[in-house]
Amino acid sequence: MTGKLRHLRVAGPFPQNVNSRMISSPRRVAIGFSNLSHALTHMMMLLYPTAVLGLEHEFGLSYGQLISLSLAGFILFGAGALPAGWLADRWSDVGMLATMLIGMGAAAIFTGLAPNPLFIAVGLGLIGLFASIYHPVGIAMVVRHAVKRGRSLGINGVFGSLGLASGPLVAGALIDLYSWRAAFIVPGALTMGAGVLFVLMARSRGLGNTRVDASPQPQVSSQAMVSAFVVLAITTMCAGLIFQSTSVALPKVFAERLSVFQAGGAVGIGGFVTLVYLVAAAFQIIGGYLADHYPLKWVYLLAYLVQVPVLMAAASLSNWPLVTAAMAMVLLQNGAAPAETSLFARYSPARWRATAFGIKFMMALGVSALGVPLVALIYESTGGFYWLFIAMGLLALTATAAALLLPGEAAFLAAAPPVPAAARAAGQGD
Repeated sequence: MTGKLRHLRVAGPFPQNVNSRMISSPRRVAIGFSNLSHALTHMMMLLYPTAVLGLEHEFGLSYGQLISLSLAGFILFGAGALPAGWLADRWSDVGMLATMLIGMGAAAIFTGLAPNPLFIAVGLGLIGLFASIYHPVGIAMVVRHAVKRGRSLGINGVFGSLGLASGPLVAGALIDLYSWRAAFIVPGALTMGAGVLFVLMARSRGLGNTRVDASPQPQVSSQAMVSAFVVLAITTMCAGLIFQSTSVALPKVFAERLSVFQAGGAVGIGGFVTLVYLVAAAFQIIGGYLADHYPLKWVYLLAYLVQVPVLMAAASLSNWPLVTAAMAMVLLQNGAAPAETSLFARYSPARWRATAFGIKFMMALGVSALGVPLVALIYESTGGFYWLFIAMGLLALTATAAALLLPGEAAFLAAAPPVPAAARAAGQGD
């Protein structure tokens, strides 16, 4: 498979006399499967926090012990990002995305067949390792092929949110209908099928590797690039820890603080987590619009500033006020994502885009893995999640302070190369 994928190349920039539909076909395959892969990645990573509710009595372990089995997976989810990005730049982003889908699906099936907690931990680790390929490769693929970058990243983020939303619901429904094993085996088989379909579509539409952006961006000085990367390293690590702690803890938080769950099953808990992510998902479109039309620094900064009081308030809330606060915190996390990704894209060279995103997501997802032991430690120590929300509020405050140090718009006011007419035409509808 890899040998066949390696020779598929897309020339750039696009010539003026090429039919726009011919241009848009491989680009839409790239963006479409990147979006689908984003949803599948987050769905897979969030199957276990709900599936664990069906394991508490099967293996005789506490919630804290069981949730800790996912730690290796979350560590590898971040640690694998840099080598994945490097391989995509040196070899093939198409081949890497196909490897991710097929490998992640196979790892989920392995997890569903695990006979004991040790094998569950190994399976979750493999899911995290293959899932680590997505963000440096898939996001870079969207950035390279998108003409309206903020909008395309916003749509891509919506798919990621749909994955976050569907993970708890899919796991809860399959647990209640069948067993916790089905919660991994069924999504795993579907993900492997998506990988095979991607390989076939990539070959039939001539999708290959390109190092030329469809929408070139203004150049920045090396000093601004270094300054921005230092600041973004701090903000993305804070954001990653907030995100992971939220996604891991929400099923248990809702199970304990919403009275409707006193007689409900796993599907009910997963349904409310899904509701939170679905309502918040659309805000990524708005975040993408803001990233396209307003200074990225201030869009990014304000998204974290508003999170501070929301997270602090959520520490003491229950029932519907808690659901509302959860929607607000996830909505703001989603709204910041297109601006953050656009900032990284502006401060990284196009030919090493996947590697740059690998560094970004290695920091964000690597540090975010600490969210798993943080959730377990706080819950086991205090019997609740009050101090978890307080800690996340302080992290949002830290991200806000760091974002103030980002370079202003004057750092990238150099004129960008004009976008070819054919590329603009192809970009309509992306």
